[in-house]
Order: sequence, then C-alpha cells, then structure tokens
Amino acid sequence: MLLGLVLVREVAAWGDAGHQIICEIAFQELQPQAREAVQRLLQQDPDFTLFSKACTWPDHPRKRASEHFVNLPRTAERLGDPPCPMDAPCVVTAIEADVAALSRAGATTPDKLTALKFLGHWVGDVHQPLHVSFHDDKGGNDILEEGPCAENLHAVWDTCIIQRKLGTNIRRIATALRATVTSEQRTQWTSTGAKDWANESFAITTAEDVEYCVKTTTDCRYEEDNATYAPDEVKKVVTVDEAYMARHLPTIQQRLTQAGVRLGALLNRALGES
Repeated sequence: MLLGLVLVREVAAWGDAGHQIICEIAFQELQPQAREAVQRLLQQDPDFTLFSKACTWPDHPRKRASEHFVNLPRTAERLGDPPCPMDAPCVVTAIEADVAALSRAGATTPDKLTALKFLGHWVGDVHQPLHVSFHDDKGGNDILEEGPCAENLHAVWDTCIIQRKLGTNIRRIATALRATVTSEQRTQWTSTGAKDWANESFAITTAEDVEYCVKTTTDCRYEEDNATYAPDEVKKVVTVDEAYMARHLPTIQQRLTQAGVRLGALLNRALGES
C-alpha cells in the first residue's frame, strides 16, 4: 500500500479513557519487580507520572501512524502470514518490536521508556475491534452514526459507549473490570499472542450486529451493492441507539479487560518477573 494511503487513515483507538482503563488494569496486574521498573521509568518522563496517562502519548500527536491498526483485504477471513497483509509495519509487528525493545539487555532508560509508552498503547489498539478492519472506510470513520453519539461508527466504539455506559472514573472502572477476571480466563488470555488478539478483533468487527460491513460468500462489503467506499460517495448510516450500545457493551468491557490483563503479562515478562 502506498504511504500516502496509509497516512490518510487518521483514527484514534479507544480514546484516552479507554487507553487509560486498559493501562490501569495492566498496572494492577504487575508483580512487584515489574511495577517498580515501570515506576522508575516514569520518573524520567517529563510529562507523565501515571502509567495509565502515559499510554495516551502515541496519539498526541499521532506517532508511527501505520502502526495503530491492521488493514485487511475485504476478501480476508482472518490474519495469516504475514501479519500485516496490506501495509507494514502494523500494530501486530509494533507490539512485537516494542516488547523486544523493552526487554533488550543494555537498552537505555530513554529507549525503554519510549517502548513502554508505545507498548501500552499498541496493546490497547489491537483490542479495539475497528482497528482491525478495512482501509477504504478508515475503520468505520467513513460510516456515519445516527443516534446520541453524533459521530461516526469508529468513534462509537472508541469513546461513546465507554463514556455513556461506563463513565469516566478510570481507576474505579479498571478495578471493577479486573475484579471479574477468573484465574482460568487469565491463563487463557495470556497464552495467546498479538496476531491472535487481532483476529479476535477482526471477528468482532465483521460480525453482523456491529453493522460495519455486509458479509457475502466472498467478501465483507461496505454496503450490499457497494464493495468499497470511495471518497466521492454518500456515506452509509448506522443507527446507534440504546439497544445497540447495550448489546455491544459486554464486548467492549471484555476487550478492555483482556487488553489490560495481556498487557500486564507482557510487562511482567519484559521487566524480569516470571
């Protein structure tokens, strides 16, 4: 994919609140050695004292633009090999790169701090379903929403459902979500990797009741009679009412929680805790 096409996809994942919830869950998951390491790194940051807030850094302004998402062909059923099927690098390879950077023996403190902030953000991004999607509609940014969110479909999943259904108290939300996790879930969730997490997101994105795309026997189309979206076309509209938000709230809660638990496990391993 041409670089110019990649850069036009200006999207955010989860919004700041979602990223903060994920990274607060992760921080609560940390073992003592990893927690102390995170706190030591953050002491060198000129802008952030809390890990949860540091995870928003890659969006303000947008850094490493193509690595916030995965673009797939509309004929795809899942990610395969390579993990970035249409443009590289992508969020899957970004996670792998920053885990390696954070774990690298001899890495400088500034390099580790940068990798920490990127990694916290990437794990959030890959769990936002519409970040594993199609380029032509910019992951739902070019799908309008009719309802109380007054935005596009991507923003519905980024921020609107979280704010309307969960609120804005980051620590309270994170603590409540983490309290629901069983030991069996924790073991299952942390036994998989970034490509698996992306495939989970893609399955949600293309599910019928999300109304992002229309499945046929060969592809998942922008509209039934229109395979892809072009900038000069009228954008389709999805009705996002209270029923839509209530239906998808459990999915959003699970994705936030899975992301936090998985990020915590990555940090425990990368920062020396078994």
